[in-house]
Amino acid sequence: MSNVTFILVPGAGGDPWYWHLLAPKLEARGHEVVPVALPAADDSAGLPEYTNAVLRVLGNRDPKYVVLVAQSMGGFTAPLVCESVPVRALVLVNAMIPKPGERPGEWFVSTGQTEAKREQNVRDGRSADAPFDPLAGFFHDVPRSVTDEALARGESKQSENVFASPCTFRAWPAIPIHVLVARDDRFFPAAFQQRVVRERLGIEAEQLPGGHLVALSQPDELAARLLSYVA
Repeated sequence: MSNVTFILVPGAGGDPWYWHLLAPKLEARGHEVVPVALPAADDSAGLPEYTNAVLRVLGNRDPKYVVLVAQSMGGFTAPLVCESVPVRALVLVNAMIPKPGERPGEWFVSTGQTEAKREQNVRDGRSADAPFDPLAGFFHDVPRSVTDEALARGESKQSENVFASPCTFRAWPAIPIHVLVARDDRFFPAAFQQRVVRERLGIEAEQLPGGHLVALSQPDELAARLLSYVA
């Protein structure tokens, strides 16, 4: 196994803390791990600024030793980074997968996520249009101690302006792309994600246990999958 640098891109809120349980497990195998802080609270920041934040962290590293990992809304930043830097591999984790030119705010309707989430609410015994509850929707499988720490940190601010920013990439890169789907994700249900992956990337997603915040609920399993891609 060659040593690589894992660049970890968080989802909405842009908080690198999301990766704090995963990073030591990759570092223990000799890899460099760099979680990225995105300018999520900045109302002037769109996807170009999110992309630049990742590129600054990437710096002058040799791209053939870089694996880019993107969670949730980080999927909109990933193809823009890959257009600038031909990284070794891209891993999308419970990720929003855009089409060229699509805006994050359009994605929920164009993919059918809105209806998939309503159907998941019913399967979970809630009203189809129940208000979103972060504890039930995101933290339902996260250990209580980790949930308490997250709540004590407070919710990271996410500007709404980025949702109107177009993802201006031409095509998905011709590099290895792996998509990991958590089978108990209540926000992006697994069957919904698998369909979007087939339609937009033409590949099959891999399942792993856990919910939407899989790096907090299943860091060992996620680390094992990531390490397998660089074996």
